[in-house]
Amino acid sequence: MKLTVGQTLVSTVDTTAMIVVRCPEEELTVTCGGREMVPQGAAPAAAPGTGTAEGGGAQLGKRYTVEGVAVELLCVKPGTHPVAVDGVPVSVKAAKPLPASD
Repeated sequence: MKLTVGQTLVSTVDTTAMIVVRCPEEELTVTCGGREMVPQGAAPAAAPGTGTAEGGGAQLGKRYTVEGVAVELLCVKPGTHPVAVDGVPVSVKAAKPLPASD
């Protein structure tokens, strides 16, 4: 799917919702619980108990990235299933250290 900045993606297997903060030009597949996430408004109701729940779900307010892919997602609604981009699990973006104030 072609992602756009500001687009909200919702899961079809749980309550997870992510906003696209940064994305590359090429198409990416964002999944939650092994099922593709869809743009908000185009999603059928979440079907509890479907998909794979191995690993933890996204945490509210955290930014997620994938090593080697210029994509950043912000979790606006947490869920129980793991999120992945093109089959690679997302990881929490580390905060930038502030400069020392000696």
